[in-house]
Amino acid sequence: MAAVAAHHGIVFIGFMAAGKTRAAQAVAEKLELGVIDTDELLERELGEPIFSFFEREGEAEFRRREERLVVSALDALAGQVGGPSAVVALGGGAIESARVRAALADHMPVWCDVDEEIAWERASGSDRPLAASRVEFSERFARRRPIYESLARVILPSDARESAGPAAPWLAAMQGVPSVRMAWAASESGGYPAAVGEGAIGLLGAATEIDPGHLPARIFCIADADALAEQGRLLPRREATIEVEGAESSKTISEAERVLRELATAGVRRDDAVLAFGGGVVGDLAGFCAATYQRGVPLIQAPTTLVAQVDSAYGGKTGVDLPEAKNYVGAYHQPIAVLADPSTLRTLPREELAAGFAEVVKTALIAGGTLWDEVRQLDQLDPASLGDVIFRCAQTKIEVVASDERDSGRRAVLNLGHTVGHAIEAQTGYSRYRHGEAVGLGLLAALRLSGADSLRNEVEGLLASHGLPVSLDSAVDVDGVVEATGRDKKRSREGLGFVLLEEPGEPRWGATVEPDRVRAVVEELK
Repeated sequence: MAAVAAHHGIVFIGFMAAGKTRAAQAVAEKLELGVIDTDELLERELGEPIFSFFEREGEAEFRRREERLVVSALDALAGQVGGPSAVVALGGGAIESARVRAALADHMPVWCDVDEEIAWERASGSDRPLAASRVEFSERFARRRPIYESLARVILPSDARESAGPAAPWLAAMQGVPSVRMAWAASESGGYPAAVGEGAIGLLGAATEIDPGHLPARIFCIADADALAEQGRLLPRREATIEVEGAESSKTISEAERVLRELATAGVRRDDAVLAFGGGVVGDLAGFCAATYQRGVPLIQAPTTLVAQVDSAYGGKTGVDLPEAKNYVGAYHQPIAVLADPSTLRTLPREELAAGFAEVVKTALIAGGTLWDEVRQLDQLDPASLGDVIFRCAQTKIEVVASDERDSGRRAVLNLGHTVGHAIEAQTGYSRYRHGEAVGLGLLAALRLSGADSLRNEVEGLLASHGLPVSLDSAVDVDGVVEATGRDKKRSREGLGFVLLEEPGEPRWGATVEPDRVRAVVEELK
């Protein structure tokens, strides 16, 4: 394994029983580094177990001693010549100290984001002094969570113990790229890094060099021709590049056949990787080809549009269209990495950036809370300031997918606005509206069906303020749109279930809607 050229230490933070120590050990083993567990150091300094000191001296004295030791350890690690020699695991409450938070600025905090119920199950009945009362446990969890989130450059899920090892080369690659944040996407078929920030695509080469056995050595690129011309310098070394047009008209079986034959001509093997460089169309097409070529080769998504960076690149859905309906032919094929660099958005036409904003609104409506508050206040779409919104949208999607990879339940909420949106695209031959524009119109229809009239009005104003259409062209056939909703690929023998939402953060799926009501909301759009 190549030496790690670190500029910041890897420091694990998180609530009690989140698995920080085991995660630190897994990363340290992979990167051939030592491990510093500050709780263990503190016990050695105290000369007794933490729980007995805590019981005798109280929490205030314990925190004073903890703060001094943690700050000293972090400062010493930051000052090491040639980069830190160890991975650090902090105690759960250490981050409540302002001095500790300041010391973490020189390092890369990795948050082990454990579910509260899982943490309680692990911690209760142990000798942890703060795991005696369920009520106090919950209060501490709620108080600390925003602090962990604000500090984290990397977020690992509740199975941090299992995901930390595979994440190790990516963590090491990120140490010299402070503009990148990463969330680990977990699912039944495997996990992958979702990295967002300027320089994200460059992590691929660094991670491969750090751990050559972890990633495919040969990369074959399927690229949007325009993105390649504007941003091709961001791509790593590759064996061959297949250019496609990034329009919905490229998402066809015939275009997939052309790409598959070019992959075969180029000599792609099953241990090589396909890298999709472009927007949602290229990601879907390249993903479908990667899923079906030789029954599946690794896929890396490098999205270059806002639609793709906040939504379509994550979750493993791939596919092409039929004239009858959108995404009717496809496969689930999770990527091995998603590397989203917001700098690629700078060369997008204003209309394309605005179309992506509709997916941002959709995701924020699903998430609710602070993400919705942030999105509803966006005055302009400046790529330089969209990094946090993109990251949080990606985080929302991968969390939903983690609970339902194959779209049999909760993942359906991600289709908010898409039932009518896809029908509009199909009815207009995939040529009149960009995907995001159609989704925006679909959101207005879904909110009206939800009875969320005030929210619909706000969303309409938000979409219009960014130049998105809020009404259908007069030439669009309402009957055709309604008929196309009946061909939605999620229709079952029970009928078609709509995703409805009355309040931000409270989506519900599988709602039955009478055809006359669907017709009414589509007619209203005209």
